[in-house]
Amino acid sequence: MQTYTFLAFDLGATSGRSILATLDNGKLESRELTRFSNTLLPVNGNVYWNIFGLYEALLAGMKAAAAEGAKVDAIGIDTWGVDFVYVGKDGRLLGCPRAYRDPYTEGMQEAFFKVVPRKEVYDLTGIQFMNFNSLFQLYAAHKEGSTALAVADKILFMPDALSYLLTGKMVCEYTIASTSQFLNPKTKQLDAKLLKAAGASIEQFPALVNPGTVIGPLTDELAAETGLGKVPVIAVAGHDTGSAIAAVPAENERFAYLSSGTWSLMGIEVVDPIINDASFEMNFTNEGGVEGTTRFLKNITGMWLLEQCRKEWEKEGTTYDYPTIVEMASSSAGFQSLVDPDHPSFANPKCMTAALADYCRQTGQVVPATHAAIVRCIFDSLALKYKYVLGKLQQVAPFPIERLHIIGGGAKNRLLNQFTANAIGMSVMAGPSEATAIGNIMMQAKAMGVVDTLGDMRALIRQAVTPDLFEPQDAAAWEAAYTRFLAVTGL
Repeated sequence: MQTYTFLAFDLGATSGRSILATLDNGKLESRELTRFSNTLLPVNGNVYWNIFGLYEALLAGMKAAAAEGAKVDAIGIDTWGVDFVYVGKDGRLLGCPRAYRDPYTEGMQEAFFKVVPRKEVYDLTGIQFMNFNSLFQLYAAHKEGSTALAVADKILFMPDALSYLLTGKMVCEYTIASTSQFLNPKTKQLDAKLLKAAGASIEQFPALVNPGTVIGPLTDELAAETGLGKVPVIAVAGHDTGSAIAAVPAENERFAYLSSGTWSLMGIEVVDPIINDASFEMNFTNEGGVEGTTRFLKNITGMWLLEQCRKEWEKEGTTYDYPTIVEMASSSAGFQSLVDPDHPSFANPKCMTAALADYCRQTGQVVPATHAAIVRCIFDSLALKYKYVLGKLQQVAPFPIERLHIIGGGAKNRLLNQFTANAIGMSVMAGPSEATAIGNIMMQAKAMGVVDTLGDMRALIRQAVTPDLFEPQDAAAWEAAYTRFLAVTGL
């Protein structure tokens, strides 16, 4: 096997980075090349993304690769979901894209359900309801009389828009489109009825392409300006979670995954979408994956609780690094205070520590009195919520779930990984922590013919990374804690 070099751009809602990777005889090596901020642009009561600033950041990453003498074989871009850009008939962007945090979608779900009932929307799409889903963003734009929507020749999701700026070619990549709530996972096509009800049309979207499709080479101008030449840009799994799940180093399909970060996404990978009354009531989602798979998953509030507490403590003059955080949780007594991480009171409180205290007080529990007790409360509660959601997955999974794979930044949290294994009573494999970037890189490799299938990709990843194994301990104590968790939370 020859040596291949790939450039992956991984863009999140607060920052992005470029990763330069080489693949040589099954050995994968990668490193961060550049990092850049991605900040919201509030303008006159609306909130936008600075797509032109992101474009500049991509150029900087490409120039940095060229400056090192790298012969880049392919480029791939993944981003967060749901947001999109309007493009005019002349090919120019019609302004900056609205951000999912823009308040223009407030109340739009309820208004839309008067046009198309809630259950019908779910039956058509299998997507969990969130007010910022693309469907409700389009409807909000339509209701406010958006000129951009009215005259848009094409609508591009964020990774597709950035790829368009690099290549001049327009596509609609399947995994990012699946976050919109107007893609039917059974037909694997956009739904014309939902788009029409939202004030858009199916003709405003380019043709759907599967991850691993070559979009086209860099434009002549960019090939010269960056110094990289006519490098092909690949439609990877454009949704960052889709890329992350592609990097799960599983040996077979009998696994669940937990993409762990500010949000925790727990789910299974299935061939056919799971859309029924139970999944509707549980608000589970069916998003597109690699090779036509479906990511059946549930969003869980993850380390958001801890991140907000840490910000409050920093304002008070106390800063903890992560090793200290873990030590604090280890030293504090377990199961004293339990909360539902997804309770509405934790969504965006003025004071997270106060919200946690209020929850415990109202449920008749010990109120955590120290920072260590608060951290332990969060870790215990997350592990027990993971058990709850995994139980729901086991009820509908078409196969026995034998192992949980934890990927993303949370894979580095050894204490929480052990707590999770204890709670679920199942082996936990943690890693890779850089799953999104690796999945992006692997889809580039697939497009270039280096690997053939998702199974090949995962076999190569297993050779390249060594996940940590956590076996369950203290089964009786955790089972008793779970019983109390259900009673306290009302789940």
